[in-house]
Amino acid sequence: MRMSKLLVPTLREVPSEAEITSHKLMLRAGYIRRMAAGIYSYLPLGLKMLRKIENIVREEMDRAGAQELLMPALLPAEAYQASGRWEVFGPSMFKLKDRSDRDFCLGPTHEELFTQTVKDEVRSYKEYPITLYQIQTKYRDEARPRFGLMRGREFVMKDAYSFDKDAAGLDISYKKMYDAYCRIFTRLGLDFTVVEADSGAMGGSGSQEFMVKSPVGEDGIAYCDACGYAANYEKAECVVEDKTYPDGELVMEKVATPDVHTIEELVGFFGYESYMFAKTIMYKADDKYIAAMVRGDREINEVKLKNIVGCIDDLELADAGIVRELTNAQVGFAGPVGLNIPVYVDNEVAKMRNFIIGANETGYHYKNVNINRDFTPDYVGDIRVIEAGDKCPRCGAPIKTAQGIEVGHIFKLGTKYSEALGLTFQDDSGNDNVVIMGCYGIGVSRCMSAAVEQGADDNGMVLPVSVAPFEAMVVPVNVKDEPQKALAEKIYEELKAKGIDVIIDDRDERAGVKFKDADLIGIPVRIVVGKKAADGVVEYRLRTETKSEDLSAKEAVDKIFSFVTENR
Repeated sequence: MRMSKLLVPTLREVPSEAEITSHKLMLRAGYIRRMAAGIYSYLPLGLKMLRKIENIVREEMDRAGAQELLMPALLPAEAYQASGRWEVFGPSMFKLKDRSDRDFCLGPTHEELFTQTVKDEVRSYKEYPITLYQIQTKYRDEARPRFGLMRGREFVMKDAYSFDKDAAGLDISYKKMYDAYCRIFTRLGLDFTVVEADSGAMGGSGSQEFMVKSPVGEDGIAYCDACGYAANYEKAECVVEDKTYPDGELVMEKVATPDVHTIEELVGFFGYESYMFAKTIMYKADDKYIAAMVRGDREINEVKLKNIVGCIDDLELADAGIVRELTNAQVGFAGPVGLNIPVYVDNEVAKMRNFIIGANETGYHYKNVNINRDFTPDYVGDIRVIEAGDKCPRCGAPIKTAQGIEVGHIFKLGTKYSEALGLTFQDDSGNDNVVIMGCYGIGVSRCMSAAVEQGADDNGMVLPVSVAPFEAMVVPVNVKDEPQKALAEKIYEELKAKGIDVIIDDRDERAGVKFKDADLIGIPVRIVVGKKAADGVVEYRLRTETKSEDLSAKEAVDKIFSFVTENR
């Protein structure tokens, strides 16, 4: 490919819409363009990178024995209604009606449709196990689409589904996909961590996420260097921390606390440590209201709480008017004593003694409160967010935390969808059995963002050979200089003949412009043909290095060939 013929509309200024590095660079480098909030088109460079990622995914899925097919994106409502997810997805699902008033959606994920396909097409138990996958565009009406391809309303995803006769078979299929994912992300050049995860709307008995650590990641990761434990915040288990509380059960006492609302203000008012306080937060869970309690220095994990409550829609914080109605007090003075709604208490609160809570009266708090004497919770369990320094739930060492970009997620679905849609098989004894399923997703377009976030510097993208739109670039400094032009063309043709995906910058531009564009768009290695061309000498430089190396044209070609083939 020639730069003079390539549509690569690079930008010198950062677009105002861009917030994070990958978004800024992919816009500046002419990889993508915004069509609407969370919706992007892929220009030639972006599409080449996307296709390279897809090909790696496809190769490893095929290697693992999965079979590719392609489902429609416009899907009838019936399958989602059968599984109950027509309501679960709620406003995040794009729903529409056809001219006959029949309900459809733009596919957010395809568990139901794959299940229906296997039900319709697999004739015998002897055909199991089977794993099917597709690479296709998905649609979700994100409330806050942002960060370019990181969180969009339209995105490219690889989703796969395994179908087995029993749980032991699922374990085998799951392990095959786990291994395939490790190979995929290694080939993509991503520094990833596998963490325990919440199954969310997909359901199932267990799941793991593949995360790329990044300060702009939207998911929190808790991990332990001592034993290797890792989980996202939604799933990370919290160990109860031992604290010293006053002995015995002191008499509960109402204390006037005018204009004291927050934990910080309460600490100053009472002169106690923050762990002596418990805060009570009100939520709307579907059609009812609940209260949740954690220690004053902790935060509620709303995903854990939602799973425990079992609500279909997302939890919503109760507004100030509802809080007043439920507690007869302003926000900041809520407590569990006398509440007529279910109270969910964190494990740590259950171990507290003589602690301080809101009194459900504006300007007052109770001190010396004790569970089961002064109030009885409806549920006690782990509902808090893990924090750095907490004990590892496996070995007790201090937990570390980081932010991560989720690039892959694998689930043991079990029978949730096969039962809902009637996917069964008859064994050789004539008994009917429900098929056991697994689900395996990769955010293909999100992998683009993750790769750019992980590899970037002040000059632009630093991409691995495996995903860069071109593996190498030949740059004649002056295309009007015949020796330079001739040698550059010779090297370009030799690299093409060796199977290198190479581009030549044959534009009549200043050398500085060419070098800036090469760095911006992330070409891994380049050969600069300059003043020493008449002597057959060129400059060889890797994108990851600041200095170039003088080599003969043949040495440079051979070195590029070795570098590229070793790093594909």
